[in-house]
Amino acid sequence: MLSFHQIHKELLNKVNLQQYNTTIWSCIWNTFAFPVYTICLMCLKTTLAAILLAITGFAVSCLYARDLTIIVEDLDLALPLEGALIRSWNGTEYTCDETGAALISVPDEQEVVIQIAYPGYETSRLRITSDLPSDKTLSIGLRLSGVMENHELVIEASPPGQSETQSGRSVAISGEALSRVAEIGIIEDVMSAIKLLPGVGYTGMFNAMPSIRGGEPGDLTAALDGFYIENPYHYGGGVSIFDPRMVASAQVSHGVFSARYGHTISGLLEVTSRAPSPDNVEVELGLSSSATNLNLSFPFWGKGGLMVMGKLTYWDPFIALTKLFIEEARYVSVAPYIRSGAFSGNYRFSNTLELTTNGFIGSDGGGAEYNNRSDGANGVTNTSDIKVDYGTSQGFLITGLRWNPLPTMVLKVSGGLGFWQSDIDGGIYYNVSVPYSEDFMDDYKGLLGDKTFYSIEQHQAIREKNRTNQFQGRVDFDWDLGQGFLVALGVQELYARWTLDDYFTGVSELPMPETGFNTGFTEGYLNLPMESKFSVENQGLNSAAYTTLEYAAPSQRWGFEAGLRVDHLTFNGKDFSIQTLPALNPRINLDVNLLRNTGILTSMSATLGTGLFSSINEDIKFIQSDDGIDDYELKQNRSWTSVIGTQLNFAGGYSFNIEGYYKNIFDRAYNVTLNDLEAQTRRVDFLFDGEGQVWGFDLMLQKLASRYWDGWISYTFTHARYRNPQSSTHTQDWFYPSFHRFHNLNLVLNLKPWKRVNIAARFGLASGRPQMVLGEIQAYPVAVLDEDGNPVMEDGRPLIIQKYKRASLYDDHARTTWSMPLDLKFSFYFYNPKGKVQGEFYFAVENLASLFYRSKTNTSFNGYTGEEDTGDMSGTYEMPFPMPSIGFKWSY
Repeated sequence: MLSFHQIHKELLNKVNLQQYNTTIWSCIWNTFAFPVYTICLMCLKTTLAAILLAITGFAVSCLYARDLTIIVEDLDLALPLEGALIRSWNGTEYTCDETGAALISVPDEQEVVIQIAYPGYETSRLRITSDLPSDKTLSIGLRLSGVMENHELVIEASPPGQSETQSGRSVAISGEALSRVAEIGIIEDVMSAIKLLPGVGYTGMFNAMPSIRGGEPGDLTAALDGFYIENPYHYGGGVSIFDPRMVASAQVSHGVFSARYGHTISGLLEVTSRAPSPDNVEVELGLSSSATNLNLSFPFWGKGGLMVMGKLTYWDPFIALTKLFIEEARYVSVAPYIRSGAFSGNYRFSNTLELTTNGFIGSDGGGAEYNNRSDGANGVTNTSDIKVDYGTSQGFLITGLRWNPLPTMVLKVSGGLGFWQSDIDGGIYYNVSVPYSEDFMDDYKGLLGDKTFYSIEQHQAIREKNRTNQFQGRVDFDWDLGQGFLVALGVQELYARWTLDDYFTGVSELPMPETGFNTGFTEGYLNLPMESKFSVENQGLNSAAYTTLEYAAPSQRWGFEAGLRVDHLTFNGKDFSIQTLPALNPRINLDVNLLRNTGILTSMSATLGTGLFSSINEDIKFIQSDDGIDDYELKQNRSWTSVIGTQLNFAGGYSFNIEGYYKNIFDRAYNVTLNDLEAQTRRVDFLFDGEGQVWGFDLMLQKLASRYWDGWISYTFTHARYRNPQSSTHTQDWFYPSFHRFHNLNLVLNLKPWKRVNIAARFGLASGRPQMVLGEIQAYPVAVLDEDGNPVMEDGRPLIIQKYKRASLYDDHARTTWSMPLDLKFSFYFYNPKGKVQGEFYFAVENLASLFYRSKTNTSFNGYTGEEDTGDMSGTYEMPFPMPSIGFKWSY
């Protein structure tokens, strides 16, 4: 084996793995798409008749609602609690006005339970009996950490305000609004709802990693009940682990959010798990096109409860059936699957002490085996075999104590551990025979002799094991100082251990050096066999401390939040360590209530915020000692973010919010690769001087829940430019990143013609992503080397094969075409007015617009024959056809 092969072993490994993994994942998705679509079509015909019968039956038996007025007050001071949140029986949320009143809608002849929450006060539950008249007004008094004096109330000690939309900080979705847009499709996912919110970039159907206000998709950090999750995805980012039936609310913080949280420079996804009922046994069963969900909740004598949730997909019998009819389905060796389970529990030892715990365990995977034998036109023959098996699994356990030592103090101590692991085992074998073109034979006749075609046989294989173990702990202390002031302090520790064992054998194609390696020419490329092993074992400890001061004027006219967060990374490898500097992240927000009850305006508020944020680049976990990174050279990604916004609330339940923002990104990590065999230049793995300039605005017009319709329309404009100063490609200058879209428009509409019927529509319009400007397809020579680095000889001549390439240039104005997703969902509800049984049946169709429109991007071509594929490729992760799905939910 030649010495240069040894020197560049790791370089070739990394370059080839990226190309190889792209091929593997493309094979997996293309293989699974056809049987999925066929299954859905089979379900479509059999359910149409049932849907028509259900519409008729539910329309006839629809019930009417009654309106009740709820007034929420401070029990000790008898002051109205403006902004108190009332969550209705079906998940609908109402906000109390300046008098503490809210008008809610509840069904006739049915007993329901609502929840009331207000920051700094204990959350409560109110049971509304079926005999209360529609003109009844109920007054509720809340007290800080005290017993609420109302015989109908049951105290809930869970933190209030777990999901709230705050101008300049976050946007939230919960309850029925969440379930309507997330419980849809062949895989129900909370991210289906998140991707419809303002500030969130469009990604497509099978991509749960959006860009948040121009940030890199991988920088979106997820936290479940305060626990940071290392990799909250199934299928490598295709869908998230957050099933809608295990989630109570989800909140995207993409502005200047509190110093309590960090680890991101673009956006934080805060997910709150569903809490068990402290009084009743609850059962919820969900059936959909591809999965079964089961939730069980058990009470602990009125002091808490335990909820257990499970999800199981069942593609195996459908895949077996479709193999009888569809050729492509026979390539599936292991049907794609998701298996997951979760639990959530709490127990109140007293009114001042509560224990909470949450857990999750899940796995996903699949396999494909593709065998192809073909004789193409012009004497081209091809034999190819691809086999891939992959699987991932993860889990975490969280527990915490919440203690009120005094009515004005809250101390929360929590800790947890988690793991994530991924295994990939795959291989590709191909044997091709291709005739040389006449021009190629003329140009290289001296090297080819009388040969008119060539044959080449090659193998590629990969075995990869990726592991992450994680431990977390945090202490948070809140103290209400009185007179509207609240101070908060906290410390957080996050330890992670990353291991990667990688084996790869295959080929790499690199530019021909000037020596020619005894091939007879010095142009073109080398086809170089290689075998490598790559092993990493690193550890990181991220320590953080924060303090915040909040103030709300007694008149509720203005307030502010100022905080400081410090993040520091300690990095250790197997035989090395890297010292880093701490990142100081001060943040401040100012909120002003400008108007109240003026004309049609019920309120008008404005917010102004600015702050610093930091995050750790995902790729640094694979740093090695020979990467040449010195102490204090490794830096955290940083951004300085500023936001200004205003929110207007109108009579009739309308709300309008608009925010503008600017982000200056600096110290951003990126990779640079140099492939110079002659000079034996090594790969520079990591640099930390990347820059970014992001600005834009987003708005949201929302109609709050009402009897006949509700929904929202959101629009996001994003201008994001990045620069990698030491890159040797176009990224050395300012460029638009690959995920960037200027415009994102979303319309969510819920129509309720009858009480038991809901028609939900989701329509989107997104401008294109950047794409390269392509040149002409041209032939080029490749000299084939053996494992010892010597030319492969045939008939006394070096083996020269003909391949094809085309140049690609970056252009600021080159984009894919617009994307236009359209989804419809028809839901039919049923319940027993005198009992506790309720349910839903739905039929949905995603990607309806594909019947007449499809986003397009550049075409691909065959690297051995030069033939360009017919038709444009899809510009998103969408299927090229509508995707029907059905679902059923029953609860008690």
